[in-house]
Amino acid sequence: MFRRVSAAAVGAVLVGTLAACGSGGSSDASDDDDSITMGFAQVGAESGWRTANTQSIKDTAEAEGVTLKFSDAQQKQENQIKAIRSYIQQKVDVIAFSPVVETGWDTVLQEAKRAKIPVILTDRSVDSDDTSLYETFLGSDFVLEGEKAGDWLVENADEADTDKDGKINVVQLEGTTGAAPAIDRAEGFKEKIGADPRIEVVASQTGDFTRDGGKKVMESFLKSQPDIDVVYAHNDDMGLGAIEAIEAAGKKPGTDIKIITVDAVKDGMTALAEGKINFIVECNPLLGPQLMDLAEKVVAGEEVPERVVTEEATFDQEQAKAALPDRQY
Repeated sequence: MFRRVSAAAVGAVLVGTLAACGSGGSSDASDDDDSITMGFAQVGAESGWRTANTQSIKDTAEAEGVTLKFSDAQQKQENQIKAIRSYIQQKVDVIAFSPVVETGWDTVLQEAKRAKIPVILTDRSVDSDDTSLYETFLGSDFVLEGEKAGDWLVENADEADTDKDGKINVVQLEGTTGAAPAIDRAEGFKEKIGADPRIEVVASQTGDFTRDGGKKVMESFLKSQPDIDVVYAHNDDMGLGAIEAIEAAGKKPGTDIKIITVDAVKDGMTALAEGKINFIVECNPLLGPQLMDLAEKVVAGEEVPERVVTEEATFDQEQAKAALPDRQY
């Protein structure tokens, strides 16, 4: 499971504070030889989740003395590739990014490898046969998230059959086409709902992880699908957009149409507490501390796991009410 094996820290825990360390001689991007310079290429600012993720990374970098060079790709792969090449030219110590889509990264990651700059993937992975192009992937198990959503629907199938006709018609609001969470959340959900033949995904379309996208797609679904029992949205923002469309159509979200989402940001949790969403699978955006800890290790040449999975929960209405007062995102 491990690459670049060293004698130290086989069981290193990936939570804690970031100690100052040398740059390993690979960077002239910072005047302080004892600090790490990280180039981070973010997907964009398409959702509340992404905003919280960005803030966690920026806040932790500042607190731990990491010099952060940050770019917003505005959900365009070409912008991320351009940013990564810029970081290579600047000779940063480490590059981290959340890939907009899974494919098309080998060339630029080969360039980083030739420059001997380690790469960390966060939140989303890449589809590449050459796993030596990156040191580790930090993020959620998106397939598992989809499975959790599917399990809940199977367990609550009788309630989800809103018109009691023996069929459960699901419409799916997909994330960005080609993005790992969109692919994996759909896969996990499909796998689990197969246990109940009453459940069928009757329509599925991308809302691009945005609230406006979710609203527009749901408006279309309400016109084209006469009997919708359940909405499965790949993130809270699209689910919140769907709520707007459902209410505008004179229906009651959470009652007339059940809603399942992924993320558990405050707006989504508030809607869950109010009964407008029925179930949320958490996807924790606060990856800053783990990311900076991993950055320290790879710059120092230490071994790290190829996969670091974040711990996440699920929420129903009562659990959301209990969690909201102390919710950080």
